[in-house]
Amino acid sequence: MRIMTTVFIMLCLAGCMDNDNYTPKRRGYFRITLPDKQYVKYYAECPFTFEYPGYAQVIRDTEPSAEPCWLNIYFPRFKANINFTYKVVNNNLTQYIAESQEFVTHHEVKASGINEQAVSNLKEHVFGNIYDIEGNAASNMQFYLTDSSKNFIRGALYFYSVPNKDSIEPVLKFVKEDVYHLVQSLRWKNDTAK
Repeated sequence: MRIMTTVFIMLCLAGCMDNDNYTPKRRGYFRITLPDKQYVKYYAECPFTFEYPGYAQVIRDTEPSAEPCWLNIYFPRFKANINFTYKVVNNNLTQYIAESQEFVTHHEVKASGINEQAVSNLKEHVFGNIYDIEGNAASNMQFYLTDSSKNFIRGALYFYSVPNKDSIEPVLKFVKEDVYHLVQSLRWKNDTAK
């Protein structure tokens, strides 16, 4: 018995002297090189204009229920999309705002926080809210914009991947800057908004 105990202790000591101890490493993600910021003006038959990144594509929404000025601002390199819907206001602005806020609250279950920022551009008559949704929610950012009388726009940013904020964080931060730029550059074409 004594010999077995001695052999066991010697094996344990020999194992402790090994310099190649395994230490688990944190999970890593691929390095993503981000393009330079450059913006293109969207100007079509819709009653608004805005600037979007040159590395994105503006595609008309082809869903059967889509209305004429519903767009998808697609980021092919990042597999992200901004669903962009336009509605004409006809004494139903409160309803559109309530629906937009309801879409945001659907993400409360997975969100670790929702930061709301007001948009108020008096000169261009652009008003609304931007919702920065933190955590592993399906949509990381949403917004609505209106002139308070005729036009209403709602946007929502989605990534085509399983919601994991840690893995998309660098790209999310990069694309959020583009969403803020889009919101700040939005202008109404019709004179009735002013």
